[in-house]
Amino acid sequence: MRRPGSRDDEAGFVDFMAARSGQLYRSAYLLTTSEPAAEDLLQTALAKAYAAWPRVRKADDPVAYVHGILIKTFLSDRRRRSSTELPVAEPGDDTSTDLDPTDRLALMSALAQLSTTDRAVVVLRFWEDRSVAQTAQDLGLTQAAVKNRSLRALRELRLLLDTPIPNGLP
Repeated sequence: MRRPGSRDDEAGFVDFMAARSGQLYRSAYLLTTSEPAAEDLLQTALAKAYAAWPRVRKADDPVAYVHGILIKTFLSDRRRRSSTELPVAEPGDDTSTDLDPTDRLALMSALAQLSTTDRAVVVLRFWEDRSVAQTAQDLGLTQAAVKNRSLRALRELRLLLDTPIPNGLP
């Protein structure tokens, strides 16, 4: 029987982190809309996952478990009022393959203007391609609340991006 903190546990966590940290970073970046904030969020979530690794490893879906940790960490950090850190814009290495960088910048700016919960709903539903039920479970909301927030957030994004709304769509 392995005990928590054994070399096997550490090796399992290192393998998991190597395989999934890119995907988790992408989610963190979409949630925070900032590279430094995404790195901080990912580091915090991975530290929590490491501390709970025996439970994470035994979960039906360890990736979903750690993704839940990431989302809950994001939401709880945003709720804290004691944070005095201010983000500073610094040029970074842009390795994206987007065809039009101005569209990406506009989208990230618009995402940053949504409330944290609405942003989390949009990221989970449309970037992570999760169902309404999965999103509701991850965020601790009802399915009706997820649908309502999705509708409201998409309308807000369209207004912020000055994108016309096709007939019949929200």
